[in-house]
Amino acid sequence: MARVYNFSAGPAVLPEEVLREAADEMLDYRGTGMSVMEMSHRSKAYDTIIKEAEADLRDLMKIPDNYKVLFLQGGASQQFAMIPMNLMKNGVADYIVTGQWAKKAYQEASIYGKANKIASSEDETFSYIPDCSDLPISEDADYVYICENNTIYGTKFKTLPNTKGKTLVADVSSCFLSEPVDVTRYGVIYGGVQKNIGPAGVVIVIIREDLITEEVLPGTPTMLRYKTHSDNASLYNTPPAYGIYICGKVFKWLKEKGGLEAMKEYNEKKAQILYDYLDESKLFRGTVRREDRSLMNVPFVTGNEELDAKFVKEAKEAGFENLKGHRSVGGMRASIYNAMPVEGVEKLVEFMRKFEAENI
Repeated sequence: MARVYNFSAGPAVLPEEVLREAADEMLDYRGTGMSVMEMSHRSKAYDTIIKEAEADLRDLMKIPDNYKVLFLQGGASQQFAMIPMNLMKNGVADYIVTGQWAKKAYQEASIYGKANKIASSEDETFSYIPDCSDLPISEDADYVYICENNTIYGTKFKTLPNTKGKTLVADVSSCFLSEPVDVTRYGVIYGGVQKNIGPAGVVIVIIREDLITEEVLPGTPTMLRYKTHSDNASLYNTPPAYGIYICGKVFKWLKEKGGLEAMKEYNEKKAQILYDYLDESKLFRGTVRREDRSLMNVPFVTGNEELDAKFVKEAKEAGFENLKGHRSVGGMRASIYNAMPVEGVEKLVEFMRKFEAENI
């Protein structure tokens, strides 16, 4: 069976070259006589895999030496608790709520201290990014938190908030490695890998060393302390070994493609094809304010629920998978991550034109 065009928001499309290489190594990884799935995480072969993965990620993102890279489990959602547990020294944090995941992170932080919602776009169904140039940052805030790209709603921070000197923490799950990033502007950058980097089960945390201390909230479990994982180079317990191995292959694939500058250019090209069509279409329309549009997640609607459902059904029959919008917003959403080829987007637009001609 031919591969479909997979527009899933996550777990999402992976580079075909990476999948083929992993398939070739499935039964025998480089002469070890076993799969990486069966390998001890303490073995010499695996040590090379995880160290190379970290080195390649550092190279791609130009991560400074005073930041640690941690390969963890529990997904981005576990970080909603881990961040306040480790960083809320004063018991106060400021949250900018621009979507469901930022809202969940804010609610979770409220369990551990005083979480202040200092800006929100909930008044217009999270269809825009609020102005964050002069926010009421709390004097005693331990950090300011954002979800940089909103998977469900298709918005993206094009300018980082002015945190007035406070540490910025960002969930970048759905824009991870899609464009260059200045790591020094953040205290913590983290994301689940299942959208742009690898299979579900790994979360990568990039954290400035001064934020990793023994001083955590009382009752914080050993496994939820950044210091535990930092001191043990992500090997305190058995890590999601196979997932990290695939992430490592994706890092090498990205480097071969020309790195993050090249990916940004490629992603802008793909997004423009789809947005240009949505802007001229008489049937479909995008749901996000133009200046806040994501390059990764593109939500759109016809304005008629029955027609939306018909489109999703016929698109699936034509080989375009996972175009149904998130259950909380309906409509459609095309997630066009790094590994989505440009022809996938071109073919989708071609199909949308045909559907429009038949249904208008």
